[in-house]
Amino acid sequence: MGKKKVQSQSQDLLQTLTDFTSKDNWDKFFTLRGSDDSFEWYAEWPQLRDPLLSALAPAPGPAHAPPPPQILVPGCGNSRLSEQLYDAGFHSVTNIDFSKVVISDMLRRNVRDRPAMKWRVMDMTSMQFSDETFDIVLDKGGLDALMEPEHGYKLGDQYLSEVKRVLISGGKFICLTLAESHVLGLLFSKLRFGWIMSIHAIPLQSCEKSSLQTFMVIAVKGSPAVVQPITSSFNRSSLDCNSNQIPGMYNELDNENRIREEYLTGSDVLHSLEDLRLGAKGALDKLNPGRRVQLILSSQNSRYSFRAVLLDAQEQSETFLRHCGVIIVPKTRARGWLYSSEEGQWKVVESAEAARLIMVFLDSSHMHASMDDIQKDLSPLVKRLEPANNYGSQIPFMMVDDPIKERELVHQVTSSLTGRITIEDVVFSNVEGDVSHILPDGDLTFRRMIFQRNEDLVQSEALLTREGSTVVSSGKTDRRKVSSSKSRKRGNQRKTNAPQETLKISHDYLASLYHSGILSGFMLVSSYLEKVSSTGRTVRAVVIGLGAGLLPMFLHGTMPFIHVEVVELDSLVFSLAKEYFDFIENDRMKVHITDGIEFVRRVASTVAPVGAAVIDRKENGNLKTLLSSDSESLLDSHNSSEIDILVVDVDSEDPSSGLSCPAADFIEEPFLKDAKSSISKQGLFVVNLVSRSTKIKEMVISRLKTVFNHLYSLQLEEDVNEILFALKTDDGITENQFTEAADQLQKLLLCRHPKMRQAIVDTSKKITRLK
Repeated sequence: MGKKKVQSQSQDLLQTLTDFTSKDNWDKFFTLRGSDDSFEWYAEWPQLRDPLLSALAPAPGPAHAPPPPQILVPGCGNSRLSEQLYDAGFHSVTNIDFSKVVISDMLRRNVRDRPAMKWRVMDMTSMQFSDETFDIVLDKGGLDALMEPEHGYKLGDQYLSEVKRVLISGGKFICLTLAESHVLGLLFSKLRFGWIMSIHAIPLQSCEKSSLQTFMVIAVKGSPAVVQPITSSFNRSSLDCNSNQIPGMYNELDNENRIREEYLTGSDVLHSLEDLRLGAKGALDKLNPGRRVQLILSSQNSRYSFRAVLLDAQEQSETFLRHCGVIIVPKTRARGWLYSSEEGQWKVVESAEAARLIMVFLDSSHMHASMDDIQKDLSPLVKRLEPANNYGSQIPFMMVDDPIKERELVHQVTSSLTGRITIEDVVFSNVEGDVSHILPDGDLTFRRMIFQRNEDLVQSEALLTREGSTVVSSGKTDRRKVSSSKSRKRGNQRKTNAPQETLKISHDYLASLYHSGILSGFMLVSSYLEKVSSTGRTVRAVVIGLGAGLLPMFLHGTMPFIHVEVVELDSLVFSLAKEYFDFIENDRMKVHITDGIEFVRRVASTVAPVGAAVIDRKENGNLKTLLSSDSESLLDSHNSSEIDILVVDVDSEDPSSGLSCPAADFIEEPFLKDAKSSISKQGLFVVNLVSRSTKIKEMVISRLKTVFNHLYSLQLEEDVNEILFALKTDDGITENQFTEAADQLQKLLLCRHPKMRQAIVDTSKKITRLK
């Protein structure tokens, strides 16, 4: 409430209240006023009567009359509100105030005429009532008085905690307030989870410019995990009597409803410790089998902030090794399927044999912190998340191995379009046949391109080799900025003038599993690709999103009949790909620096209709290309401006939306329709989808099914990526044709390393058809 003055009140008495939270000041104030001089800070009874009695009316129920509601009026002061309620038929009213002076005065004033009404000296921030005692808590200015700027939120927070405690389930908190921003900010957030809330404007006696609008906030106590938008009953255009008060109220109301909408629509909402303490996901002191909560761990005393996931084992058992445990996941492992996907996380819970597991993810902000510092910072935070049966026991900390043995910064630059981009060389220790399981065990060196805007997304990762494609091992590598085209030699060469061994980006290996996954989907159109290859014609493939250019370069090297075009919005990314990853342009590789959405739209607008052609199947399951009705072959009917293979591999500018890849515009229906129009009848559309939200994945799949005739999916077991493939043809390839199609793809891939080709073909066998 601050020091706002209400019209018609005597200034000398108000001046005694230098602190609205001081008991001594209130005692002095009420002593000066006397017992018969009531003081109404806000609206008078004529304005309050109808909206208040409507709020107090019992909900429709059984035919017999319900018992009278038990009403608590905290911080009652000498207002006549309780007396007016009593006279209106509400006799079970308990009034409290921490001023003994005013309680004594009010008791004497009402003992004869209102004998059933109760008066008690009590601090509203520490009530002496049992839990769930009252049906109604009616506050007229009490919360406002506690929210003095110099005291912050502490007293208001304590008071609202008491309100929550003393109200029965289904009970109402009715708060008459001036709705200042700092008051609503606390009230809305404190009663966010489990409360149905509405806000109403109390009619003004007059509409003078100096009048302050009183609002009535009604919050009904419900299920702790429920989140609902705040409703309002007033027309905003009518609340114009005070230019400073009303906009602040609108701003807080709109901000809170945006927050609540995020909780309602997204499964990836990051809760705070305070959210959880307030009941966002039920009582934390009790284990709830199958509960999974994403949260941010931090406090005012913490040096660091941590993203975490709390998981209660899906099946509780008495044989668990521990009631509660913490597992720390380094940045290098955080994007792996085992730790980034919900399915993988439950597998970790099973292997940890913990009733509750708290998975904590490290990021760039923890790069220079020691494990001792991190554990010291985390300990008091995770202590607040332990179940009741673990109290007093030590919470064990476990650490996932970090595979990165060495790291060297090669280059760092900030793009106005993409943000900060880092190029680094890293040595992975004991890879154990990683990289699609085609490389020997041991330490391997990779060059990485990292986009910091998207949770430190490793956009591209290339294997570094010596000239001659020898795998580079740790301890024998000069990891300077070198490329095959711009290699630099040491300043001091040996006297023998022997040529120095340089490093080279290997375009023969696909280090990223999802790149192999994208290529494996070419199996779905392998029949068409085989026919094109056999006739000496070219296939037009467009990849939206260059990154380091590793996928286009591999495609360029292994399928010479494909003409590759790359669409990249950021020219700086193109420069980095050329300088640090040996990307080249030639007659079969072209880069367009433009917007991918616009590029596809232009292609769609220029593609002319072609004759109908379908891929059908023989009774024995073999693939067969039918001729169109005018006897032209499928290949002859192909329009040269059409795209045969369209791949969308771009990250999102706003990963906080729950969608890391692609950018949201690439899954909107207008783009998907343009994509379908731009590809040939036998064409393939590919989307690299990265999201931890099941709802978002389902939404993307639903949209693709609406636009395309046939949809297929590849969920990588060791990665969060899901790759979606869509066909335009009327008759899609069925699963009993996959083996033959995979064999055709194997013949088409001219890989230098047979194991690389086999890894792609093996991955194609994991593709499933979405019904």
